[in-house]
Formats: sequence, C-alpha cells, structure tokens
Amino acid sequence: MIQQLIDRYKRLRTERFLAQTYQYSYAFVGMGQHSLTNLYPVLHYLGVPLKYICVTSERKARLIEQKFPHVKATTSLDMILNDEEVKGIFVSASPSAHFSIASQILKSGKSLFIEKPPCQSLQELDALIDLQRLYGSPIAMVGLQKRYAPAVQTLQKCLRKEHLISYDLHYLTGNYPEGNALLDLYIHPLDLVTALFGKPEIIACQHVAPASYLLMLRHPHVVGTLELSTAYTWTAAEESLKVCTSKGIYRLLQMEELTFEPKPSVILGVPCEKVCTHHRAVEYLCSRNRLAMPLRQSKNFTPVLPNNQVYSQGYFSEIQSFIASVEHVNSSVLTDLKAVKPTYEVLMHIDKATLSLS
Repeated sequence: MIQQLIDRYKRLRTERFLAQTYQYSYAFVGMGQHSLTNLYPVLHYLGVPLKYICVTSERKARLIEQKFPHVKATTSLDMILNDEEVKGIFVSASPSAHFSIASQILKSGKSLFIEKPPCQSLQELDALIDLQRLYGSPIAMVGLQKRYAPAVQTLQKCLRKEHLISYDLHYLTGNYPEGNALLDLYIHPLDLVTALFGKPEIIACQHVAPASYLLMLRHPHVVGTLELSTAYTWTAAEESLKVCTSKGIYRLLQMEELTFEPKPSVILGVPCEKVCTHHRAVEYLCSRNRLAMPLRQSKNFTPVLPNNQVYSQGYFSEIQSFIASVEHVNSSVLTDLKAVKPTYEVLMHIDKATLSLS
C-alpha cells in the first residue's frame, strides 16, 4: 500500500512537470560565459522552445547550429523581431550594447528579459520605460536575480514582521578590469537593499580606493552601511548581509544561507546574558544543501533542484517568472524597468560623487 502511494506520487510529480508546455517561441541574444553557465541550462531544463540564438559573428553562428541543431543561429536581430511566433527575447550581450538592443526589442512590442545592467544611465532607463509604454511591450524585465533567491524571499517575509534597527552589507571581490564595477557588480547589492528596505537615500559616500566605496544609506525604516570593493580577492569573494532587529539578528551569507539568532532577554535594562549562562540558539531559515540542519552535518548530500546554485542564486525563479508572464500564467515580475529605477538613482549618485573627487 505504501509503495503504491510512493509510486503514484512520483508518477504525478513527473507528469506535472511534463505537462508544463509553452504556446510561444523565444529567442536569445548573446552567448557568453554567463549565459552558458546560468541561463541556458534553465531554459533547457524547463523545455522552453528557443527558436533563435542571435550573435555578432557568422563563425559563432555556424558553431551554434552544429552544437544546437534544433536552434536557428543568426546575426540578424531584425529576423527575430519580424518573426510573429517569437513573443519573448532574452538578452545577455555586452553591457554597452544592452540599451540599443533593448530599445529595438521594445519597439517591436515583444517581451524583453535583459541581463543587468540594462543601460548605462538613469536617462537611458527612463527612455526604455517610455519605449515600453509607447509601443506596448507587455513585459520588460531586468535580470537582477537576487530578488528571486529563496533566501532573499524568506528574509523579506521575516522582516515584514520585525522592527528594524540597522543593517551591514559587505560585497567584496578582486580586481575587475573587464568592465564597470559600479554597474556590472555593485548593482546587485544596491538592488538587494532597495528590494528589502525600500528606496534609499545616500547619507555618506566615501570613495576609498579604485572601484571601492563605503556607503551609509537611509531607507524609510532603517539605516545601513555598505562596503563595496574590488580591493579583495575573487578566491575568497564575500557577499554578506547582517540585519539587526529588536528581536534578533538575521545573517545572509552568499545567498546560500540565512540564519536567525534571537537576542537574549533583558530585564529592567539588564542583559540576562551578563548575569547567567546564555546558550546561543541559531535557527537555519534557508540553507542550500543543508535544509536547516546543524552546521556540523554534511552538505551536498541530495543533488535535487533546490540544492543547485542556479536555483539558490535566483536564476531559475527569475526565468520561470518571465516565461510565465509571457505565457499569461499567474506570475510576479519583481524586476521590471520601473522597479529598478531607485537602484539606478543611487548608482548614478555614486558615479557623480566619484567623478567630482577625481
């Protein structure tokens, strides 16, 4: 009897996944390392009907058709824009080309998923918002995947019930010679705190080294400090967030682990931990490959979807949300063009402060 129930559950789970089909075709502009590592695997897993891949090189186009014979490779964006079967287009090209490509797609009226940064300035972002409204493009979504990360979603729900005191964020990497660290890298942590705490106002901004900043931001209900730097190392890169509330401390590490540590009791202003033994209690709210188990237990035991970094970092859910929105399935797009405007306002303020100091 039990085995029959198990077999039935497994069969229904598989059938439910196989029944998720799509009525429209899609295209992808760009084929870099980021796309191949984080985006294409999700499209393949979901079975998204990718009709075109657009690249700038004829040689790369020929190689793509050899590697993926079911896809039409092209160097012509117009071919894709003129194809009525294609309803949604993914863009992950050179950041400097994003604004031009996004503008053409929005003018065609097709839905757009564009990797960060979608453009190079606040003025360009406003122009994209105007184009979406003018030409009626139904979806225009920016690939800021951290908003979709399970740990961030969990933290956001927890913070709604808390009285916030402060937060402290560190985003530390090695040198970044291949691009603009402010737009390519720091857009992530700045968008994260905007999503969690609301529209920020810069209280202090100190440019401490090339592409390295110390910031203090004021949000509607909390003040936080941020260290954004490429003066460290990629080998031990760090992305951490600590949020202090009246009840305890939340810690988010690398989008992989979210914990909560309740504060010890205070009686008549006297902290009980100073007069009696206090045993720290740490609750694991979200943890990849640990599933809320104690730290001492082994990780990487169950290779299921939620234990994959593509899932825990938010790539899976953001693409799933975009596809569902294009297919008119109930879905929530968290990073449309208007939603990232407060993030761009902070980015441009930091950029101006840097220029004034140089």
